Amino acid sequence: MLRTSDKPTKSRVKALLLGSVFALALGGIVAGETALIFDSPANAQNLSQPQTQAVFSFADMVQRVQPAVVSIRVKTDETVGHGEGDVEGLPPGLTPDSPFYDFFKRFGMPGMPGNRDHGPQHRYGLAQGSGFFISADGYVVTNNHVVENATDVKVVTDDGTEHDAKVIGTDPKTDLALVKVTDGKDFPHVTFAANESRVGDWVVAVGNPFGLGGTVTAGIISARGRDIGAGPYDDFLQIDAPINKGNSGGPAFNAGGEVIGVNTAIYSPSGGSVGIGFAIPARTAQQVVASLMDHGKVVRGWLGVQIQPVTEEIANSIGLDKAHGALVTEPQDNSPASKAGIEAGDTILSINGLEVEDAKDLARKIAAFPPKTVVDVTLWRDGKEVIVKVNLGELPNEQVASSQKSGGSEEHTSLDDYGLTLAPADAVGAGDSGAVITEVDPGGKASERGLRQGDVILQAGGQTVEGPRDVSKAISGAEKAGKKAILLRVKSGDSVRFLALPLGK
Repeated sequence: MLRTSDKPTKSRVKALLLGSVFALALGGIVAGETALIFDSPANAQNLSQPQTQAVFSFADMVQRVQPAVVSIRVKTDETVGHGEGDVEGLPPGLTPDSPFYDFFKRFGMPGMPGNRDHGPQHRYGLAQGSGFFISADGYVVTNNHVVENATDVKVVTDDGTEHDAKVIGTDPKTDLALVKVTDGKDFPHVTFAANESRVGDWVVAVGNPFGLGGTVTAGIISARGRDIGAGPYDDFLQIDAPINKGNSGGPAFNAGGEVIGVNTAIYSPSGGSVGIGFAIPARTAQQVVASLMDHGKVVRGWLGVQIQPVTEEIANSIGLDKAHGALVTEPQDNSPASKAGIEAGDTILSINGLEVEDAKDLARKIAAFPPKTVVDVTLWRDGKEVIVKVNLGELPNEQVASSQKSGGSEEHTSLDDYGLTLAPADAVGAGDSGAVITEVDPGGKASERGLRQGDVILQAGGQTVEGPRDVSKAISGAEKAGKKAILLRVKSGDSVRFLALPLGK
């Protein structure tokens, strides 16, 4: 028999406590203080009544900034020639999933300019993305990949009005672009955040996913400084606010309605959002947009060095207390670096007193300076710090590095403890100087460190290598000095890199 009582039992009180906490969790973040009373079941039942406290919401902020967010529709033109792999004679809009695709691919279409012997054809496509106004006169920020190859750009505002626009400038290295509405008027616009956002801060993404304009999602900043291999200046914010195809170029807002990033990419095995998105930080976007507005292109500082990361082994071999900085593998000819006396083997530790974390960080720091800026570069050279002044140049479109040394000649040399056989580079046509690797033991130390047949050792222990004898001498000297590894500068094909070869048998 079940017995009832007006007085709650011990187990019943416990259930009320859990239920109260659960009800609060469903309520979200509430303003003001909330008192909980558990003296009777009747009071507990009141928790199911409508709450008078204001629930935390982004609605006011979104209502304020959403009119500045736009959809971007782009007509693109891709000229197709007659190179290997080109598909000729296809009707416009015919896709590979069409039942007629194979027919037209094989036989072409009579009279079409894409057929053989008719020269290149033009294919037109449509792309769409997002963007946002940053000025009242119609400047819009978006992604480079949204407007790339554009022949016609339309900006669609939140109220559905379509405006003609033109591309002012693009920057493929950061995937940013600036466009301007040509029939300008007093457009609502937003501003970039002045302060750095933090991991755990709220983020609200507004954009045009899958063509669904005016879509708002929310989350937090999950991480900072992400390098996803998109370009030389990767420094993305990772966010978990859902973004999808079509969100590209749209803004990521903080809780105050300031733009903290430009949504650019997602990590997705499925093609849709899985909670990992990437946004270009506001500070990067501001610098790039300002340059595009002033010059129509991005003007960056240029140091003129080829660099690589400093590993723990490399740091140990050159006497650094920790693995940091950027190791110079080659200063480029007639570059600001070479004119300032920066040499291969130098490790760049800081710029104007700001520590350089790694090779990517150096690229970002130098790019942030305008050309003709004089900076103090702190180097690690021969076991001590050296400061040189460098007058930065303007980053060219292409960078070329070469190495020319004087020659030498001698016989083959075997370094059995390291699994290497060396020959003079000039004796086998591998260059004027250096020691070329003719044989590598697959189980030896050299092979483990990535040395391969045909690689040319240019320096060993900071000393120029004229031939195999110099490598052997440098290794013996490093072993006698009690070093754990020796730093080798190695040319592989057209690239030059440093690696640390462990010493001892």
